[in-house]
Amino acid sequence: MAVTSALVLLAVIWFMLLFIALPLRQKSQTEDGHRVPGTPGSAPVNPMIGKKMLWVTIISFILWIPLVWFINSGIWTIENIDIWNKF
Repeated sequence: MAVTSALVLLAVIWFMLLFIALPLRQKSQTEDGHRVPGTPGSAPVNPMIGKKMLWVTIISFILWIPLVWFINSGIWTIENIDIWNKF
């Protein structure tokens, strides 16, 4: 696996986890009862983006390191996947 492939894999994992984490533990302005004028009622009160990005980064590295090792180890190759002998 090339360095660019490993970085793309990390980016894909990171963004997938970020999109999973963003709606977690959200409290809208309507639920809170204090709506800021000019904003929709569904806007979050405190999105905690920095905290979520930190946790997403930590979990991404925890998932990414074994995946890179598994891909580079050669335990599972394209020959294992190719059941119709097309590759």
